[in-house]
Amino acid sequence: MLDAVYGEAFSWRRILRADVKSAAHGLSRCSNRRIRYNLRMLRLMCVTAHPDDEAGGFGGTLLKYRAAGAETSVVCLTPGQAATHRGGAKSDRELAEIRKKEFAAACEILRVSRPVIFDYPDGQLYLQNLNRVVYALTLEIRRFRPQVLMTFGADGGVTGHPDHGVAGMFASLASQWAGRNNRYADQLASDIQPHRTQKLYYGTADFVIPGRQPITLAPHSASIDVKAHFEEKVAAFKAHTSQAPLFPLFEQNVRNRSEKELFHLVASVKGGPVRQETDLFEGVDESA
Repeated sequence: MLDAVYGEAFSWRRILRADVKSAAHGLSRCSNRRIRYNLRMLRLMCVTAHPDDEAGGFGGTLLKYRAAGAETSVVCLTPGQAATHRGGAKSDRELAEIRKKEFAAACEILRVSRPVIFDYPDGQLYLQNLNRVVYALTLEIRRFRPQVLMTFGADGGVTGHPDHGVAGMFASLASQWAGRNNRYADQLASDIQPHRTQKLYYGTADFVIPGRQPITLAPHSASIDVKAHFEEKVAAFKAHTSQAPLFPLFEQNVRNRSEKELFHLVASVKGGPVRQETDLFEGVDESA
C-alpha cells in the first residue's frame, strides 16, 4: 500500500516537472539553468496572462524600479494565441510564435532582467490544473526570490479579462506556498530554497473602460509615479505589433493617466493597517 502511495506521489512529481519544462518556451529556457541572484538587491516580479499585459498594466513600474537598480522578472502564462487580432498569423501556433517575439522585444524596452513566457492556452486559464500552474509559478518565485510580487486581482484589471483574474489567483497562491517547506518539497535543492515574498500587490485603477462587463476594482493603497517612464511604457506596448488595432484605445485610456500606476496591497509579512504608499518596496528587507 505504501509503495502504491509513494509511487503515485513520485509519478505526480514527474508529471509536474515535465509540465513545467513543456509549458515554458523561448525566453523561459533560461529558467532551467541554475541562477544565483544577488541576494542583497531589490527584486520585483510581475505575473501576467498575455504578452502586452506587462507593458499595459505594469510597464511604468517595471521601468521605474529597473532604473533604480532593482532586478525585475515578468512571468507570462500564455503566448496569447487566441487573440482577436492576429497580425497576419494563419494559425494559433503561428500567432503564439509571433507574440513570443513581441514579448521579447517589449521586455527589452522595459529592461526586464528575467522574462519568462509559458505555453498555457490563452482564453482557457480557468480550465488548467491549478496544482500544475501553481507548481510552475512557485518554482519561478523560488528561483528569482522577489521581495515584491505584483499581478492582477480577481477582477481582471480594467479590461476584466478572465485570464487576468485567474493568473492573479494562481500567482497569489504561489506567493504563499513558495515560502513553505512542505509545499512542492521536490523543488528544493542547494540552490532552490523556500522563499517568502514580503509584499503582494494587485494592479488596480481609478477608472473603467466604458461598455464593458461590470468590474469591481480594488481600492488603491499605492500610487507609483511613472511619468518619467511613460513614453517607454507606450513604446513597449507598441512592440506588440500584432495587436496594433488596440493602440488607439490603449493610448486613449492611458494618455490622461500618464503620471501613475495604482496598486492594492494584498499581503505583507509585516501586517498591520494599510496606509497609502508611494514605493512598493517600503518596509522591505533587502537582504531577504
